[in-house]
Amino acid sequence: MPVEFKDYYRTLGVARDASDADIKKAFRKLAREHHPDVAKDKKTAEEKFKEVNEAYEVLGDPAKRRKYDRLGAQWTPGADSRSQPEWEGAGWTGFGEAPSGEFRFGGTGFSEFFERFFGGGRVEGLEDVLRGAQKRRGRRPTSADEMHGQDVESDILVTLGEVLHGSIRPVSLQRRDPRTGTVETHSFKVRIPPGVQDGQRIRVPGQGVAGTGGGGPGDLYLRVRVAAHPDFQVRGADLVHELDLAPWEAVLGANIRVPTLSSPVTLRIPPGTQNGQQLRVRGRGLPRGEGVEPGDLYVVVNIEAPARLTAEEQALWEKLRHVSRFNPRSNA
Repeated sequence: MPVEFKDYYRTLGVARDASDADIKKAFRKLAREHHPDVAKDKKTAEEKFKEVNEAYEVLGDPAKRRKYDRLGAQWTPGADSRSQPEWEGAGWTGFGEAPSGEFRFGGTGFSEFFERFFGGGRVEGLEDVLRGAQKRRGRRPTSADEMHGQDVESDILVTLGEVLHGSIRPVSLQRRDPRTGTVETHSFKVRIPPGVQDGQRIRVPGQGVAGTGGGGPGDLYLRVRVAAHPDFQVRGADLVHELDLAPWEAVLGANIRVPTLSSPVTLRIPPGTQNGQQLRVRGRGLPRGEGVEPGDLYVVVNIEAPARLTAEEQALWEKLRHVSRFNPRSNA
């Protein structure tokens, strides 16, 4: 079945030769604009937020961006992965003709285009099934014809809010039987536990490929992709926030309101704070697990100099240059 090509450059509103910095800036602007926590129309904003995240997931990663650019150069209307020579033999990635039928997911937060070419989804091969699936279930087939169904993997986009509080996500799996051609849709709910980490797999029992000869079905594994956030980077259970400071705020100190995932806090900037310095806000990161202290928020300082000055400001900076004994190039 043909897959609709996704123009990620258009989604972010940047040129195809945009720099990494421009792509990051465009993502942050759009992510803030369409973040479900601040938008009035939450449903529309949520869909747009997912699209922006998906585009940044690809264009913000140099390797994926190169792969995407090569694919885009070869793409023709109505094409799918099997008509693209570069992608032949790359393995099943969540959609298309799999060894045991065709699968499509709903509710994972990713488009069909992303799942096919950039997702982690796959159906385990025969050797995986024989060596892994039956062993995990603690038994061997009772006959030569009995075989457990293959496990299926895909990706699921999880927001930082879901990592913080947990959630229940409705997910659907549409499966086509290659023998009969009939399509079945299975809908179920997936629990996203608080503190889930990027790359962690969530198991949904019995939602994989049907077994044969009386063998049970395989399982569905959803690999967590933590959505990029305009204000925070994730570092394990810790969060990192970049804070721009004026030179006088860094030199003289200041009290600055900084965002957290719950509510803003006032952070004391000590006098003499240096560019790149990290300031820690304890307990404002992500959950680590029940009974364990949560992670921290690290605020990284970025000192910004004014690009334009009024005549009065120019005079004050000139005066400071003459009276200050500070020399950043001095070894003393």
